[in-house]
Amino acid sequence: MLPRSGAEPLPGTGPFRALRYRNYRLFFAGQAISLIGTWMQRVAMSWLVYRLTLSPFALGLVDFASQVATLLLGFIAGAVVDRTDLRRLLVWTQGLAMGQALILSALTLSGKATFTVVLVCGAFLGMINAFDMPARHAFVIRMVERKEDLGNAIALNSSLFNLARLLGPAVAGFVIAAVGEGLCFLLNGLSYSSIIIALNAMHLAPASSERPQEAALAGIREGFSYAWIRRPIRDTLILLSCLSLLGLPYVVMMPVFAKEILKGGPRTLGFLMGATGAGALAGSMLLAVRKGTKGLEKGIPIVSGLFSAAVIGFAFSPSAGASYVLVALAGFGMISTLASCNTLLQTVVDNALRGRVMSLYTMALVGIAPFGSLLAGWLTDRIGVRLALALGGACCMAASVWFSRRVPLFNKPLFPERERPF
Repeated sequence: MLPRSGAEPLPGTGPFRALRYRNYRLFFAGQAISLIGTWMQRVAMSWLVYRLTLSPFALGLVDFASQVATLLLGFIAGAVVDRTDLRRLLVWTQGLAMGQALILSALTLSGKATFTVVLVCGAFLGMINAFDMPARHAFVIRMVERKEDLGNAIALNSSLFNLARLLGPAVAGFVIAAVGEGLCFLLNGLSYSSIIIALNAMHLAPASSERPQEAALAGIREGFSYAWIRRPIRDTLILLSCLSLLGLPYVVMMPVFAKEILKGGPRTLGFLMGATGAGALAGSMLLAVRKGTKGLEKGIPIVSGLFSAAVIGFAFSPSAGASYVLVALAGFGMISTLASCNTLLQTVVDNALRGRVMSLYTMALVGIAPFGSLLAGWLTDRIGVRLALALGGACCMAASVWFSRRVPLFNKPLFPERERPF
């Protein structure tokens, strides 16, 4: 007889062992379609904004509007996630995201899309994602019962995300060149139906009755205090914030680099983002073959340092070929860092505070990013895209060195495969 969540009775050891769980297989399949559409929309929005404005600052502003809600609503979202049925919440967020994409598609295809329209749609999607992303992270443990498979499930999520990053931008580049941005938005809107169907088809065990009893505001304070006094959680979130603010905006500036430096168009942009996805896919698959989390913290500064060095190299890349290689290395280092940090946090956090800690993770990764996008856009307007990217990469390298010196100070009992139960 299968366990309640649909796991196979025998333990697995391969890189795809989390797929033994029926619920996780449904989630994985639904995301496989939805995420390709998401990446198509990302590329289409960037190209549409740059086509309408020819302004690097406008690119940064749209990215700011689409992500700042994650920072502004992050604490509230964390408290909501810890108090809400996660499947129901995810169905609502996916449905709202579908509506946003279809509206943007209709306006673009009818020739009525303006910079303001894209800005408003981006801001609305950011509000949705403020609740959707921490809910997704916290939902993984509902689909994967055995704690030893949690890291594998997170790595497979990252692999899927980056396979979509590889395919979505490449498809978007051809679609934009042939038809225009509107079709990308339409296909993305339709793709959300796959994850909604998958969520409704799951057979989930009853959720734990362990819910926060304190008032929402007190729960927010408790979550922040919990993360701050635990050095591994605090230092990991600080590193992520630095990378998000100073390093990840290289993706936002890719349209500028594709057009101004490489003298290309939407296909060049698609290849750049696709190469980033290829490197990220390799990094996430490498993590998927890990058998546990022991020693994971020691590898984080290595892969974040690789990411930093690749961004600096990309800034001064002499050709399109070299650029593709360097952004692939940046993608490898980036996803290896993010997935390792995610696994580390999920390993040490208490279940009752999982939603709030994962909301802090989302805030550090996504909520800080819009300020980095604004900063990168402002610097690009003044000193050029090459120097702006190089400066950000150098700051990320400094943060990686700082984190490497913090690892020996981590409180060992917080890390076991360790000694801490879920």
